[in-house]
Amino acid sequence: MPRDSKNDWRDIGLVPLDPIQEAMGSMGPWHIVITVAISLVKFPVAWHQLSIVFLAPPTNFTCIAPSSANLNESMTMKCEVDIGNGTIEKCTDFKYNRRIFRESIITEWNLICDRAQLANFAQSCTMFGVLIGNLIFSMMADRVGRKKPLMIAIALQSVAGFASAFAPWYELFLVLKFICAVSTGGTMVVSFVLLMEIIGIEWRSIMSVLYHVPFLLGHLTNPLISYLTRTWYGFQMAVSIPSIFLLAYYWVIPESPRWLLVMGKPRQAEQILIKAAERNSIPIENVKLALEAHENLITTRHTKSAEKYNITHLFRTSNLRLKTIYILVNWFVCGGCFFGLAQYMGQLDGNIFINIAVSAAMQFPGTIIVLFLISRVSRLKILIGGNILSGVSLLLITLVVNANVRIFLASLGLVGMAISFPTVYLYSGEVFPTVVRNIGVGLGSISARIGSMIAPYIATMGTIQPWLPPVIFGLGPIIGAMLCLFLPETMNCELPETIEDAENFGKNKLEEH
Repeated sequence: MPRDSKNDWRDIGLVPLDPIQEAMGSMGPWHIVITVAISLVKFPVAWHQLSIVFLAPPTNFTCIAPSSANLNESMTMKCEVDIGNGTIEKCTDFKYNRRIFRESIITEWNLICDRAQLANFAQSCTMFGVLIGNLIFSMMADRVGRKKPLMIAIALQSVAGFASAFAPWYELFLVLKFICAVSTGGTMVVSFVLLMEIIGIEWRSIMSVLYHVPFLLGHLTNPLISYLTRTWYGFQMAVSIPSIFLLAYYWVIPESPRWLLVMGKPRQAEQILIKAAERNSIPIENVKLALEAHENLITTRHTKSAEKYNITHLFRTSNLRLKTIYILVNWFVCGGCFFGLAQYMGQLDGNIFINIAVSAAMQFPGTIIVLFLISRVSRLKILIGGNILSGVSLLLITLVVNANVRIFLASLGLVGMAISFPTVYLYSGEVFPTVVRNIGVGLGSISARIGSMIAPYIATMGTIQPWLPPVIFGLGPIIGAMLCLFLPETMNCELPETIEDAENFGKNKLEEH
C-alpha cells in the first residue's frame, strides 16, 4: 500500500513542485489556527509604530517665567520674552494646556521651542529601531529557527515597552523605546516569514494582504486607548501589557518545518508535518513520501555549483539597476507617506481621537480593494492607482480651508498608501530574480524605513507653512507613479530566476522610454 501510493503520488507530478507543502496542505484548520495566532503580533506593531501621535500630540503652552516687561503682551506659544530695556531672554518655565491630555512626553520633558524636534527624534529612533530589528532578527531566524527569535522579540517588546512608561528622563525613555522598536521589527519579520513558509503558494498573495488587517485594527484602537488613558505613560503600559499574552505562542506556534529540513533536522520536521497532516485530514503516508522527495531534491541541488549573490548584483546591469532604483523610490514613498500621514492626522484641526479613528477606518476599503484586485489586475496598475489617489488627495488639501474636507482628503491619502504598501511588497517579490529576491525585498524594506524616519520632520512642518506637509507628501506618490510607467508588468509572466533573466525582463519597455 505505501509503495503504491508513493508511485501514484509521483506519477501525478506533485513531488517535484513542493512535496513539503503537499504533506501539510496549502490551507486547512492547522494553517488557520497558526495564521490567526501569528497575525495578532500586528496589533502591538501598530500600537508602538504609530504611538507618537498620542505620546507627543500638538500642545499649547504659555511662557510664565521670566515675566515680560509688557504686561499686555500675550505669552501664549512664546519661547522668548522681553524683560525690559530691549533684553530678550529664553523662557525657563511653562504652563501647558492639559484639557485633552493630562501628560505627554512634551509636557513631561518640555519638548518645545528649541527642544521641539526631540519629539520627532523619538519617532525617528523608533523607526530606526524597527529597521535594526528587521536585520538582527532575520539573521537570527536563519541561524536558530523562527520560533525562538519570535518568543525573544515578543518578551523584549513587552518588557521594554512597559519599562519605558516609568522612565524618569527623556534619554532613558529614548533608549527603552529604541529597544522596544528593535523587538517590534523582530516580530514583524519573523512572523511574516513563518507564515509564508507554512501556507501554500496560491494563498500567499491573499494572506500577505489579510495579514495586514490586525495592523489596521491596531491603528483603529490607538485613539481609543489614548482616550481612556490620557497620559503618555498610561498609553505605553496599555499597549505593552498585551504582548505578555502572546508568549502563549510557545505552545501554539510550531517551528517552521522547512527551516528544520534545511538545517538537517528531519525528525523534528516529521513530527510537525504529521500534526499538520492529521489536523488537515491528509494521509500520514504523504509525510514520509515528502521527506524522501525532499532528500532527493537536496541531493540534486548539492550537485549544482551555486554562485554567491549579494546586494551589488542588483546594480551591476543597466536594466536591473534602473528597475531596482524605481522600486526603491516607491518603497521610500510608501514608508514615508504612510507613517508621515498617520502623524500628520494628529496635527490637523478638530478632535484628534476622531481624526485618527476616521483615517484608520478608511484604510479598510483600501485593503478590500487590494484583495479584490490582486488576482484580477496587475500589481503595477494597483500600485499606480494607489499612488495617484494618495498624491492627488494630498495636493488638493492645499486648495481647501474646510477642516472636515482636509481631514477627509488626508484620510484618502492614507487609503492610497494602504493600497500601495502591500502591492509594492508583492510586486518586488515578482520582479526581482530568485537568486537575489530576498535581498531585493529586504533592500526595499530598508528604503521604506528610511522614509519613515524622515517622515516626522515633514509631518510637523506645518508650523513653518501649513501647505508644506501635504505638498511634500503629495509629490512623493506622484513621482512614484510616474516611475512605475517604466517598470514591466509581472502578471501572468514567468518570473525571472537568474540575473540574466532579470536584465532581459521588461528590457524593451525601458528602452522605449
